[in-house]
Amino acid sequence: MISYEYPLNERIRTLLRLEDLFLKLAHFTANSGPQDHHIALLTLFETLEVASRADLKVDLVQELERQRQILVSFRNNPEISEEALAGALYEIEQASTGLLAMAGKIGQYLRENEWLMSIRSRAAIPGGVCEFDLPSYHYWLNHAPEVRRRDIEGWLSPMAPIRDGLGIVLRLLRASGHPENQLARAGAYQLTMAGRSAQMLRVRVPRSEPVVPEISANKYALNIRFLLPETVARPRVAERDVAFELTFCSL
Repeated sequence: MISYEYPLNERIRTLLRLEDLFLKLAHFTANSGPQDHHIALLTLFETLEVASRADLKVDLVQELERQRQILVSFRNNPEISEEALAGALYEIEQASTGLLAMAGKIGQYLRENEWLMSIRSRAAIPGGVCEFDLPSYHYWLNHAPEVRRRDIEGWLSPMAPIRDGLGIVLRLLRASGHPENQLARAGAYQLTMAGRSAQMLRVRVPRSEPVVPEISANKYALNIRFLLPETVARPRVAERDVAFELTFCSL
């Protein structure tokens, strides 16, 4: 099955974007090639840009505290494992402590690094980070892989509480829903929300189905069209019934 997640508010949209960027950062940093570490650095700049758009730290702290209170209410419940509950509470408390310890604007230490900001500004120009544009960056890219990796991890580590906090929130959000089997007749599916509240939708489609969901939703209605994933022509609606799995997720 291929999962497609659709955020229904700006806060979840930001968290999903940051999650994707942190995953890419981890992937490219773990590799050893100069081009891998170049992409890791560009991804770090994207992460800085997205994380600066909202009062992210406050939102995460408040949501983690809300989830902590919910979990505390499950104590002494015979149907809940005390060991698992204690582990979840510890994880939330550790993430909250890390977030509260973050001082100032997210990523301000990166903005104060003139060398990194010179790379960031040149990277906005197509082909702008050639060796003749940034010889000091070319020198860095020719360092040993472990030196570059240590530098990237050092620049990333102050943002680790953001990564850990959003990871917990998104994990709880994904676990909150109950999947339902649905059928899009002639490639189209409509549902009246009728007071149903959700923060994110998950659509899962069998890998054998060569279709891509196009999702639009508001507080009144949900519409999904399954399109044929054309790479040359304009995408067309798959004019056949498509079975899929739909999950409404809400904290």
